[in-house]
Amino acid sequence: MSDSILRDKSKDYAKRIVVLCGDIKKDKKESVLTNQLLRSGTSIGANIYEAQYAQGTKDLISKFEIALKECYESEYWIDLLFETGYINEQTYKPLKNECGAIRRMLISSITTVKKNNSF
Repeated sequence: MSDSILRDKSKDYAKRIVVLCGDIKKDKKESVLTNQLLRSGTSIGANIYEAQYAQGTKDLISKFEIALKECYESEYWIDLLFETGYINEQTYKPLKNECGAIRRMLISSITTVKKNNSF
């Protein structure tokens, strides 16, 4: 399975999340929402990376499903930061789109693995 694009995208996304959260903490002194986003936004890639060393198909699916849940959670925190004025639309839209692209790739990967392994 060639998932290097997914790994690369999730790592790039995590780096943007780290920088964004650092900027918000420094400039706006907000930490509760940003800490949540930092955890979920970096967890996506961590689980995708971990999946490459899965102990079988079920473990691989589990790691991808955890990454998918973290992706949904990240979208929630991004939405909340935007709707409360901590990030502007120019920051919000690309992050939201990038998270959505990773989410769609994860859904496709999970579906494919399940289909190919009769789950």
